[in-house]
Amino acid sequence: MQNEFVPDDLCQVWQSQGPVPAPPPPEELRRQAGRFRAQILWRNGREYLVSALMVPYFVYGAWTARAALMQVGNGLMVAGLLYMMVQLHRRASAAPAPAELGGKTCAAFHRAQLERQRDALRGVWKWYLGPLVPGLATIVAAGGAAAFRHSALAGMLAIALAGGFLALALWGLGRLNRNAADRLQKQIDAWELDGR
Repeated sequence: MQNEFVPDDLCQVWQSQGPVPAPPPPEELRRQAGRFRAQILWRNGREYLVSALMVPYFVYGAWTARAALMQVGNGLMVAGLLYMMVQLHRRASAAPAPAELGGKTCAAFHRAQLERQRDALRGVWKWYLGPLVPGLATIVAAGGAAAFRHSALAGMLAIALAGGFLALALWGLGRLNRNAADRLQKQIDAWELDGR
């Protein structure tokens, strides 16, 4: 075959690649892992806070709404938010690095944490956005039904506008999470290139 390497060509290719970069020292790995853990703690803290504020709001809505469909929608939102908080803790909490990690073990631990967060972000529709859809859809339907009493056009317009806005917002959140997962994958790929 014309494209086969001869041994001298293999040697030149190997020599032209240069030295394999050494993995960073364990202190640097611990610092990187600590920064990443702090980012995850901050993100999850914001999510817990917003959910903790929204749950009483929807409980109040379920308790005080006059329309049964609105009560159901608010109740579904409470269930969706509680499920989401439990799953956020289960799937995407930040694990502290053990103090006695050596260089290779610390690198493996940090990589595992990157992969865990990447996987959580990739599955965000299953455990984060998806559980909110039934409640949001029911609330939109209840609002459309209330507007429908005044006119059919107003009801359809209310459902179309609110539903479209929510669908666009959920799609945007899903896309943001997918982009974050892709950035984490690039970090993981860079670790493989560095030989860590």
